Amino acid sequence: MAELIMDPYTTNSEFLYPAEDAQQILGLAIARQTESGELSRAQLLEIADELGISAETIAEAEREWDIKKYEIADQKLFDSQRQQRFRHGMSQFLITSGFMLAFQLVTGGWLWASLIYLILGPWGLKLSWDAWRIYRPNEYSYRKEFQRWRRKQQVQRAVGGVVRRFLRSS
Repeated sequence: MAELIMDPYTTNSEFLYPAEDAQQILGLAIARQTESGELSRAQLLEIADELGISAETIAEAEREWDIKKYEIADQKLFDSQRQQRFRHGMSQFLITSGFMLAFQLVTGGWLWASLIYLILGPWGLKLSWDAWRIYRPNEYSYRKEFQRWRRKQQVQRAVGGVVRRFLRSS
């Protein structure tokens, strides 16, 4: 972030902020200015007018934000479902491996050791890979997986809507 250097020889009009810094500063200032933390559309248009931003640009930004808001909500749901699926798989693995190890200790059957390694080894490796994918995602593969999930969700919503309309009409 750019440092604000105020000396007697530098005027405010000479100091330049990068666009991202200016956006963050304005966002914080607007948030502090409003008491409730919310702005009406009229207030938003008034602030935009004072900043020299046209109403068309604001309307376009609103449409873009509306789309982005739903994408962010979908992304949170996607992340939550992935983590939940991983935790479920991890608990199944721990319960199964605990049972198998207890069985092996009770029966004293080290004869089963190779079978246990054949079952738990690949399963443990898969869980390790899933944990890496979920908690340390590669941006490209994460985007691809998210887009695939999102298309599937949209198809399910569309099919559900058609089925609901069909059931209501009959």
